[in-house]
Amino acid sequence: MKSGNGATYDYVIVGAGSAGALLASRLGEDTGSTVCLLEAGPADDSIFIGIPAGFLKVIFDPALTWSFETEPGPAIGDRKLPALQGRVVGGSGSINGMVYVRGQAQDFDTWAQLGNRGWSFDDVLPYFRKIERRDGSSDPHYRGRDGKLSVVDLSWKNRLVDSFMESAETIGIPRNQDYNGARQEGVGPYQYNIDKGWRHSSARAFLRPALRRGNIDLRTNAMVEKILFEGRAATGVRYRNGGGAQDVFARREVILCGGALNTPRLLQVSGVGAGDHLGSIGVPVIHELRGVGGNLRDHYTPRMVLRAQDTLTINDVARCPRVIGEGMRWLLNRPSIIGMGVVLGAAFWKSSPELDTPDIVITFTPGSFKAGFLGVLDDVPGMTVGTWQLRPESHGHVRARSTDMKTPPAIQPNYLTAAHDREVVVKGLKLIRKILAQPGMARYCAEEMLPGCSVQSDSELLSYAMSQGLGGYHYCGTCRMAPQSDPDAVVDEALRVRGLDRLRVVDASIMPNIVSGNTNATTMMIAEKGADLIRKGTP
Repeated sequence: MKSGNGATYDYVIVGAGSAGALLASRLGEDTGSTVCLLEAGPADDSIFIGIPAGFLKVIFDPALTWSFETEPGPAIGDRKLPALQGRVVGGSGSINGMVYVRGQAQDFDTWAQLGNRGWSFDDVLPYFRKIERRDGSSDPHYRGRDGKLSVVDLSWKNRLVDSFMESAETIGIPRNQDYNGARQEGVGPYQYNIDKGWRHSSARAFLRPALRRGNIDLRTNAMVEKILFEGRAATGVRYRNGGGAQDVFARREVILCGGALNTPRLLQVSGVGAGDHLGSIGVPVIHELRGVGGNLRDHYTPRMVLRAQDTLTINDVARCPRVIGEGMRWLLNRPSIIGMGVVLGAAFWKSSPELDTPDIVITFTPGSFKAGFLGVLDDVPGMTVGTWQLRPESHGHVRARSTDMKTPPAIQPNYLTAAHDREVVVKGLKLIRKILAQPGMARYCAEEMLPGCSVQSDSELLSYAMSQGLGGYHYCGTCRMAPQSDPDAVVDEALRVRGLDRLRVVDASIMPNIVSGNTNATTMMIAEKGADLIRKGTP
């Protein structure tokens, strides 16, 4: 293996995010294999990446993120919303809230029922278990203990979190200490990718140790501009690292791990996509695949904000002098607001009693932010309670605007365009109020600041959700895995791009449907299974 322009490796991986970092680690386990891993952003060595509370700083840092925004949403008042993704080693796993949610067994069984063999829950469960090192009470049939990725329970104790869970139980939502176990349904504390008080991304858990083997060439600040082809076979990529363009070649495969916003547009600027769109940006068609960039999915999250009373919230604890003590506890690896995730409690529940499994989640944080100030805590005690539909029907697209990868893509999730999604979001907001009205929570609620008690009818709640909600940053689905009979299929069940050779996609964009939770855990599972498919040499 030699580094530099024109070097050749067994595998070239585009993107060192949650999927790419894990995939590179696994492919590099094979003796004699060489991997070139290209990341558009910098190394993940910022102290604010490592400290869990640094989330509020790194997620808005343009040096570490793709700071995109969506197109005006027709069902959300024509608002443009932030569309943030990690642009750093570790990807979104280096900037997210560290919440670890697999989703429901039904999610993956549906993938298999759509014709994707090998992707049922029973098929993917071994890969989830292989990834994780679960620290906490769990059923060993469902949870892994020997993996490299730390998965821990909430350790910081707060009266409001306990009261939220007790109030959810009061209205009939059962307690569930492990929503990643036999069932998701219920209320309990979140689980996090945190290890001894530090963020534990796939880059830190898998890639850092793997780099010591010497057969993975990680190149940072390397913006990939184009996939190189000979006929229908991918041979390498062209990237730019501050200066001129450089080419790097793959003996075996080129693997795209850029995420659901960047992977489809790299395919598009390389000549793979819908012919009419490629023609509009001046790209000759190498291979017509009309599904590239379609089926964009995300969660949409309106939130209620309340002023708290008679209890401590994060707003209080994060100020001097209390925050000094929190810092000392974190340094001693003790429970602290410095070393925990961004949301603390979750109630996975049903918007209608006839449903078999939950379709919404209520999230709880004993803290609140100042209106109009990104990441700045309120001056008064506060709490934030959000809701989102687990499997929204609304979907959209992502399209390259030009052949220049520095030009942001057109991102249109079409939030709340499906009538069912609008019905469910209103039910979610009403469920929040039902929980907060229970004696265990009501005693701590001084005032509903958003949307306010004057907002009562279904139409008023919907208007509030449309005007205030944000995306969940859980983008997926834009290179959909589907059988060959599906005209919008982009990859097959082995994650190979249909109609092309030596080219795969291994990231969140292959999801046929969005999973019932945050997407980072499933993205890592896809990489673990993808590595197995590649190393076994799928036919």
